[in-house]
Amino acid sequence: MSAIDVATNDAPPQAGRKEWVGLAVLALACLLYVMDLTVLHLAVPEISEDLNPTSTELLWIIDVYGFMVAGALVVMGTLGDRIGRRKLLMIGAVCFGLTSILAAFSNSAEMLIVSRALLGLSGATIAPSTLSLIFHMFPDPKQRGIAIAWWIAAFSAGSVVGPVVGGTMLEFFWWGSVFLLALPVMGALLVLGPRVLPEYKDPNAGRLDVLSAAMSVVAVLGVVYGIKEIAAHGYSDTANVSITVGLLVGVAWVYRQQRLENPMIDVSLFAVRSFNSALTVNFFAIFMMVGYFIFVFQYLQLVLGLSPLEAGLWGLPGAAGFVVTSQMTPRLAHRVTPPQLVGTGLAVAALGLYVLIGVSADNGDRGLAIAVIGSVIISLGMGPVFGLTTELIVGSAPPEKAGAASGISETAAELGGALGIAIFGSVGVTMYRNGLDEMPAGVPPEAAADARDTLGGAVAAAADLPADVAYALLDMADHAFVDGMRLSTAIAAVLATFVAGFAFFGLKPAAQAAVEHGHLVPPAEPEETVPDVADRDLSQTKVNV
Repeated sequence: MSAIDVATNDAPPQAGRKEWVGLAVLALACLLYVMDLTVLHLAVPEISEDLNPTSTELLWIIDVYGFMVAGALVVMGTLGDRIGRRKLLMIGAVCFGLTSILAAFSNSAEMLIVSRALLGLSGATIAPSTLSLIFHMFPDPKQRGIAIAWWIAAFSAGSVVGPVVGGTMLEFFWWGSVFLLALPVMGALLVLGPRVLPEYKDPNAGRLDVLSAAMSVVAVLGVVYGIKEIAAHGYSDTANVSITVGLLVGVAWVYRQQRLENPMIDVSLFAVRSFNSALTVNFFAIFMMVGYFIFVFQYLQLVLGLSPLEAGLWGLPGAAGFVVTSQMTPRLAHRVTPPQLVGTGLAVAALGLYVLIGVSADNGDRGLAIAVIGSVIISLGMGPVFGLTTELIVGSAPPEKAGAASGISETAAELGGALGIAIFGSVGVTMYRNGLDEMPAGVPPEAAADARDTLGGAVAAAADLPADVAYALLDMADHAFVDGMRLSTAIAAVLATFVAGFAFFGLKPAAQAAVEHGHLVPPAEPEETVPDVADRDLSQTKVNV
């Protein structure tokens, strides 16, 4: 089937000015969503110094937001089908603003964890609305491809704006100020959203199953809590019970969905091979991207000694690379098949991860150059991956199940990011603690305990020690942190290599299904070379499209 065939047979309606303005509003919500994540990475050193969280508490502060989003995403998606996607987005905007204020003024690690969990629930009301509304607003595959590219770019823009604006705030204000950045963005969303966004409800939406909603959250958090306990304290009965309960509840949840008249997720989609392959690539791509990202800004600030603003500015090249390649994706997709484009992107990202392994605690400016160059290469590679795999996930499903596929895509993405933080963060914590088993002479027990928890704790403890002892402690802590960072990055690099190889071949059925269902336009066939007029028979000329 040619591109012209797709365009002329039952051509879908074209989006107009109102839809593109609506896309800008949705992008604003996505930008805020990522800003809230990236600014927190910059604030980790100050949070560690002010609230003195344990390593486990610090990991919860960082990623409980993502886990609550992942656990509640399907619930909120079902709710949005019932009350309306736009209405859910507006409710989420209000809740996000209020909980941001609560997080900004948290005075203990426990309060900040609770605030971040509530932010996650609020974010879960925003996330399902954006992608679903895009598919509703842009029925034409070409326009939808461009819209999704901008949607993906908004996430990258959040990673650009977040560090720079957050770094500026941290230069002049306390760490809690970074959460207040959500207020003007949410205000703009509340003003513009009702004017330019369409309302969309599923006329056949079933009732919300409260028990399934609770089970989904318990399953996710049970497994995650167990992983964190193992990282913080080693294997224990508590960790084993937590993981076991989480897995059993997850199995029971799947069993329940198969028997409900109106399930939260249509689990029958997992029997579609093409759908599973696209979902797998998308999940692991986000898992790797977010997993390595948690180390970079801590490395720039705590190991290399950059200020939050300087660290944010050095993060700009990588984020810009992501924006560039994500915007090039619709044009490239007319020349290269999705499996080739995604596979190549992941291979490039793997190369960037291998480069990033070269950082050390001793190489100063060279370490900064390696961190920036590695991040740029990773971002350039990942740019085409997320938008294309999202289209393949939804497009490879049967058309009548596109909405369910969209919900699963969003859930898998959030869960992949949250698990990336948890697992790679746990690997880093384990390596860090192993590197600080034997403290330098002269470090008192209380300072040693703080130093073993986090690198930020080591920096704070060193401030009260004699110069020679402080130097020895920081040198040991820096090396232990970098060892954990390098191991995590190496694992991500190897994983990216395998996923890239899988994408080249495993995504072919998904791409074919997406074309058949009208979600993707296949690459245009190259025109045949036309010989010189003097040397050809015009009656035999044939030019393909």
